[in-house]
Amino acid sequence: MAAKLLKEFLDRRGVKYISIQHSPAFTAQEIAELSHVSGRDFAKTVIVKIDGALAMVVLPATRRLVMLDLCELLEKPHVRLATEDEFRSAFPDCELGAMPPFGYLYGMTTYVAGSLTEEQEIAFNAGTHREVIKMRFEDFAALVKPVLLDFVTT
Repeated sequence: MAAKLLKEFLDRRGVKYISIQHSPAFTAQEIAELSHVSGRDFAKTVIVKIDGALAMVVLPATRRLVMLDLCELLEKPHVRLATEDEFRSAFPDCELGAMPPFGYLYGMTTYVAGSLTEEQEIAFNAGTHREVIKMRFEDFAALVKPVLLDFVTT
């Protein structure tokens, strides 16, 4: 059942993508390696709360989000990582921690690291710890209409 919503969304819009099956993995770097995708091309999804509302932050697997800098970029003092309990119910078709970076499908804003725009293709969890979707970044951006930010990452 996981990834059904995402695949239906992509198929209805005629978007070309590749589905990559892999053994169960739980970290973005591990998933990128198993999928034979560069860590800078693997888009990991981090769920944050901004002034009490859930939002997605998408950045390369090789990077970590610097929360203080995100607060400054958004000009919002109340930004923090969301807990699993806070976002679990927002993703009924996904395994916890394997959410695809399509905030549009889950009623939340998607913020994307500007460095991902430099990649021709990106890959990301397809809602399960055993499947990755790979597609053109241009198609992803056209569908998601993310807010591009120059995240400071480490």
